[in-house]
Amino acid sequence: MDFLRGVMGSKPAGPQPTGAETIQKLCDRVASSTLLEDRRDAVRALKSLSKKYRLEVGTMSMDHLVRILQTDRSDTEILGYALDTLYNIVCNDEEEEQEENQQKQEDDLGAQFTDKFIQEPENITLLLTLLEEFDFHVRWPGVKLLTALLKSQCAQVQGIVLVSPMGVSRLMDLLADSREVIRNDGLLLLQQLTKGNAAIQKIVAFENAFERLLDIITEEGSSDGGIVVEDCLLLLLNLLKNNSSNQNFFKEGSYIQKMKPWFEVGDDNSGWSAQKVTNLHLMLQLVRVLVSPVNSPGATASCQKAMFQCGLLQQLCTILMATGVPADILTETINTVSEVIRGSEVNQDYFASVNAPSNPPRPAIVVLLMSMVNERQPFVLRCAVLYCFQCFLYKNQKGQGEIVATLLPSTIDANSISAGQLLCGGLFSPDSLSNWCAAVALAHALQDNLTQKEQLLRVQLATSLGKPPVSLLQQCTNILSQGSRVQTKVGLLMLLCTWISNCPIAVMHFLHNQDNVPFLTGQISENLGEDERLVQGLCALLLGICIYYNDNSLENYTKEKLKQLIEKRIGKENFVEKLAFITKHELYSRAAQKPQPAFSTPEHMLFDHEFTKLVKELEGMITKAVLRSSEEEKKEEEVKKTLEQHDSIVTQYKELIREQDSQINELKKQVTSLTSQTENLESTITQQLSQIQQHKDQYNILKLKLGKDTQQTGNQAEAAHVNGLQPEELSQLRERLEEMQTQNQLLQTQLTEKDSLITSLKAENVPSAEDSTSEVTELRKEVEGLKAQLQSQTAEITQLQNERQELLRGAEPTAAVPAEESVYKEKIAELESRLSAQTTETQKLKGEVKTLLERKESMEKDLASATSTSAILQAEKNKLQQEVQDSKKEQDDLLMLLADQDQKILSLKQRLKDLGEPIEDEDDLDSRDQFDDDDEEEEEEECDE
Repeated sequence: MDFLRGVMGSKPAGPQPTGAETIQKLCDRVASSTLLEDRRDAVRALKSLSKKYRLEVGTMSMDHLVRILQTDRSDTEILGYALDTLYNIVCNDEEEEQEENQQKQEDDLGAQFTDKFIQEPENITLLLTLLEEFDFHVRWPGVKLLTALLKSQCAQVQGIVLVSPMGVSRLMDLLADSREVIRNDGLLLLQQLTKGNAAIQKIVAFENAFERLLDIITEEGSSDGGIVVEDCLLLLLNLLKNNSSNQNFFKEGSYIQKMKPWFEVGDDNSGWSAQKVTNLHLMLQLVRVLVSPVNSPGATASCQKAMFQCGLLQQLCTILMATGVPADILTETINTVSEVIRGSEVNQDYFASVNAPSNPPRPAIVVLLMSMVNERQPFVLRCAVLYCFQCFLYKNQKGQGEIVATLLPSTIDANSISAGQLLCGGLFSPDSLSNWCAAVALAHALQDNLTQKEQLLRVQLATSLGKPPVSLLQQCTNILSQGSRVQTKVGLLMLLCTWISNCPIAVMHFLHNQDNVPFLTGQISENLGEDERLVQGLCALLLGICIYYNDNSLENYTKEKLKQLIEKRIGKENFVEKLAFITKHELYSRAAQKPQPAFSTPEHMLFDHEFTKLVKELEGMITKAVLRSSEEEKKEEEVKKTLEQHDSIVTQYKELIREQDSQINELKKQVTSLTSQTENLESTITQQLSQIQQHKDQYNILKLKLGKDTQQTGNQAEAAHVNGLQPEELSQLRERLEEMQTQNQLLQTQLTEKDSLITSLKAENVPSAEDSTSEVTELRKEVEGLKAQLQSQTAEITQLQNERQELLRGAEPTAAVPAEESVYKEKIAELESRLSAQTTETQKLKGEVKTLLERKESMEKDLASATSTSAILQAEKNKLQQEVQDSKKEQDDLLMLLADQDQKILSLKQRLKDLGEPIEDEDDLDSRDQFDDDDEEEEEEECDE
């Protein structure tokens, strides 16, 4: 204790120890003291010296402090001192004003000590376990220390926390702490922990972070809350931005509905605090993260639907039309509404129905467009309105039609201001930014909509009194030729390119004016400054569109004549070079990145995002169309015609194959039904055979019984004439019965052969014609008739057998009455007649079965011919496709060879020129080569002779 008094108290006489020596002694005391109080006092002293002697304390005491955290877990006071000391070593004190170099040294020093601390991952794990201590003096400095480590070496600490068991869960418990200072610092810790790490973001989200954060925001007063609300919103942004899994979890958890109360603003919007503006700004950003155009379309559409259903979109539109809202909040609200309605038909329809609270009420779109074309409005607000209008028209053909309809003569209302009138006013305004915005907005009303492009050609403008009206298309070209500013020219050229692309009628209207093509060629061929080069490139693009989408309906401006004009006045290479300048422009690359127009100054507003897509699509096609010769075009047209013919043939084959497939399916169904019928017939015949076998057994039993009776009586004559039945008659009856059985077996065999034939037809699975289908139908009917006949025959046989059994039952060895004998003879005669009728019917059935077999053979031939026809057609189709591919390949090879040969000839000519040799014309060279070839042939013939 005397030592500590010397350090902390009055200065004794004699030489004083340096700071390093004092720190070394304190470290030795921490390491060697056995008493907890001595170690605690030494650590307290190190804490007091850690800010002034940061380097010395960090270098000498870090290992001892870590050991204290490991061994003295029972004493919360020494743990708090140790954690505070480590925090002072690692943290860079940002509150104190320091010079730049000194601040840089401090940052480097904090990074060095952080690296030293996290070299042992167990130190981070130890720190996470200490955060479970509820004691304020341990938990709070632990939170601050871990936050400082994350600020200094974020990625490394994140990796250690991620692999630590229950690491993220322990940090999430900080949000449930009842002490606000720990909860608030826990928010800052989680902000640093979730930066740029999707895995940790997912874990934090599934640890119920959304529920806790939204509850804290509500408790703190939502948008009227303080800095804690801001911290919660920043953490939510970290969890949701560029994380589709968390966004889907947020939507599925119905948390979007809980965002609606954030945007409930009162009628009195004056006197917004800076914190409220910041909070609401972050809330709007959070909505935009969920519906950002960079998200997957499905996720964005589901979030947009949820925002409409819960009334969030309606609440945002209320803020949009409210008065007294700060300008930056209004701008961000417009951008948010833009992305909520972008590409969503339901949301776009609702936005079209929103009216501003004015007298008389005006549509919100009209009010916003009035701000866009008003040069006194802030630049960022005008950009936001343009983005909102673009999002309203994105994939919205209904909205495009409504905007264009406000320009048509039949729908113009002189008593009200429409969107079309505002766009036309902005298009011809003296303000170049208004010109550009109006041109881009009108271009979006025509995007991918051929109908509206044609409708806009009907728009007529009254330029001045006493002069005839001029079309909107012509007025745009007139403004171009008047030498406007670069921004105005670029906007009008983008509008014209979007208008006439993929619309031959609009191209014809544009070329119909005799001044347009000379103006474009003059602009492209001139040598202008750097700013005008972009205008030249857009003029080249417009002229290229006139060539590519030209239907040759105007004799003076056909495709070939326009290309000849380019070759004479501009040069093909120069034209292509001017066209390629568009994509090389820096502002083009910036506009192509995202749909929202983001420009630092009004002068940088030159390109639109959708227009960059159009340029990317058309540049290659226009270059090929301009560089191709007429012969190449003719060849390509011939190839196209050939391909179209081949395609038509292939289409016919496909239709034939489809028909055959349908026929095959029908035949399969018919074969299936016939198979089932055959199975039923087989089961019926099997039952009949079993019944016949039973009757045979009964007959044999009766026969044996009669034999025994005759032996017992000993009277052969009486036995032979029992009941009037002679032995010859009994034998005939047996023979007929056996014939009936043989006939039934023959019918069964024939039915089995028919079943096998149907099965083979099913296995072949080949297409057939309509006559085969009808044959199968007739065959099915005949089989049904055969089945009925067999059933009737079976019934008759059964009846005969029953009668025979009745007769045999009466054959007992008793004296018969003569009258009864005559009755029995009559019954036997009737039985014989029935048997003969059945025999005749059986012969008839045999003939019918033979006819059926012949029909099936003819049907098999038809099926075989249909199969061969299908195979021939398929082979012809494959052959034609192969010929087309070969011709394409040969054409490409010939083009490459010709290009190489031309290049070689040019290089040889140049070498001859350099050597001073005279160069003859190509015709002379060709004739000379031919003459030399003839001489060589004559010499070879003489040598052969």
